Amino acid sequence: MNQSLICPRFEKAMNILSKRWTGLIIYQLLSGPQRFCNIESAIGISGRLLSERLKDLESEGIVKREVFPETPVRIEYSLTEKGRSLEPLMKEIEKWSQTWLEPENSKE
Repeated sequence: MNQSLICPRFEKAMNILSKRWTGLIIYQLLSGPQRFCNIESAIGISGRLLSERLKDLESEGIVKREVFPETPVRIEYSLTEKGRSLEPLMKEIEKWSQTWLEPENSKE
């Protein structure tokens, strides 16, 4: 039996992007740098899970965490060049969803 192999890089990309909330976090950061509380309230994710996902994305080089030494300390999250390169993909998913998916509340 001939079995096709999935490219390891593609598999890793899918593992990163398929984690719950990750796509929404990236999409939210496309509009520019944001503070933790803004991301949390915009997408309705728990603080603990958002923190975990941001750390994952930071370790993958997709998100940058910047600390501003002010009083009180201000921390902002933004997309790196690697993260911003996902914009065309996110825009295509958005376009696809507008064409093919119904809002959750309109199910019969």
